[in-house]
Amino acid sequence: MIEIEAAEQLAALGHPARLSVLRTLMAAGTDGAPARTLADAAGLAPNATTFHLNRLRLAGLAQRQRVGREVRYNADFAAVQALLDFLGETCCTEAVGGRRCAPVCGAGSSSSDSAKSMTDEEPSR
Repeated sequence: MIEIEAAEQLAALGHPARLSVLRTLMAAGTDGAPARTLADAAGLAPNATTFHLNRLRLAGLAQRQRVGREVRYNADFAAVQALLDFLGETCCTEAVGGRRCAPVCGAGSSSSDSAKSMTDEEPSR
């Protein structure tokens, strides 16, 4: 992933309604959801939801498909993972004193566990 692509995706997520819609899409899994369901979940008018979905699609974070008369949207899980990987790829690569944050950036650790592991460590000498 190049920085400009990541910046475009982050800009798309910079609006609270789009962030909410993407989180709802992520929760819906690979089956996705119709725009009306997403609008209801986000508390948005259908036309506003469609606008935000199109912005997420243009950023490469969501996909649209027609199923009969229904238009369904789903998150592009690979794109979301690529964005997360891009953000974490330089994690602690230049940490002062060799202090690594692997527990913070490592998969499967919760933010509270990560914060605890960073504060409980002995200082580097």
